[in-house]
Amino acid sequence: MSDTPFATHTLFITGPTYVRPEVRAAGAWPEFGHRDSENAKRFEPIFTDLRAIAELPEDYKTILFLGSGSTAMEAAVRSLVASDETVLHVSMGAFGDLWHKISLENGKKAAKLAVEPGRTATVAALEAAMDAHRPAVVAITHNETSTGVTSDVAALCRVAKARGALAIVDGVSIFGGAPSGIAASGCDMYCTATQKSLGLNAGFGIGFVSPAAIDKAGHVTARGHATDILAHLGRAAKFQTQSTPNVALGNQMWLQLNYIVRQEGIAARFARHAAMREQAVAFVAALPGYGLFAEQGHRSPTVTTAVVPAGMTFADLRAAKEAMRARGYLFDPGYAKLNEDLEAAGRRPIFRIGHMGDITPAMLKGFLDALGEVLPR
Repeated sequence: MSDTPFATHTLFITGPTYVRPEVRAAGAWPEFGHRDSENAKRFEPIFTDLRAIAELPEDYKTILFLGSGSTAMEAAVRSLVASDETVLHVSMGAFGDLWHKISLENGKKAAKLAVEPGRTATVAALEAAMDAHRPAVVAITHNETSTGVTSDVAALCRVAKARGALAIVDGVSIFGGAPSGIAASGCDMYCTATQKSLGLNAGFGIGFVSPAAIDKAGHVTARGHATDILAHLGRAAKFQTQSTPNVALGNQMWLQLNYIVRQEGIAARFARHAAMREQAVAFVAALPGYGLFAEQGHRSPTVTTAVVPAGMTFADLRAAKEAMRARGYLFDPGYAKLNEDLEAAGRRPIFRIGHMGDITPAMLKGFLDALGEVLPR
């Protein structure tokens, strides 16, 4: 008999995601003082292992923000975009739009290069947008969670840098599931979080910042408090957070990052995610009437998106979600606003298959077998 009053489902959504039992158990380890010597026993390995997973250049710094990936994304805007400057957001979907909205809500001059959902931004489109808007900062989505599209972040960052702008990247739903590309891209701030491909609970935003970003922040006013990257650096140098962290998550993170780096292995983890993408792609391709939504060559290793057959609706997908719940799975019927927009335009809605973090190919097979029985043909 379960010791919880709540239903238990295995999550195949795009975050929060499945957390291994060992990691859950670590949340019950003893609490500790975040300014005590015990803190370093957890957080020094955490900072070290994050650097390893990111393949971080030696001169970049790591910051742990209290919150989520959007906290790190807001910090990038608040700390790196001056009041008289423009930030250009390259948006491939809902979360690129969110970052643009965050900039506007912080009073920044924000322009947007919008890309058709399911496709990625091209170098030529970014060059034209930069020529038009002359931004000081370009914000790029590495992995668009709403559409399952992965961008060529290195190529796009090189365009931004070549025109004298800083490049900031949202890697929230891919970090821990594929290479970050920080070294290759030369991006100035890479933002991510704990609750997706790292296989942890939510609670920390993560920022990797370049020397150029640190220098730029010194010339930007009104950086806020929790969003000021300079205010975090002194504590980060001591393997600490700016304010009191979720210490239970700190214990879990210590365990999980050690597992990723020293037990599963970083390369093996990335290969597992790539294999699960192929597994999900093959499943969709074999369903009569269904199709793949994300552009070929840019399909995410952490989330696969599929277009439903003609005549099937978003309401049908929500019904499939409840049928999958009865089988012990949490199914993602697609990003609601995107599906509403698609249907309003007379287009077919999509659903998402999350295969990130510690989901295994065997777990994914069980989910896909059940989903194949539930989805209308």
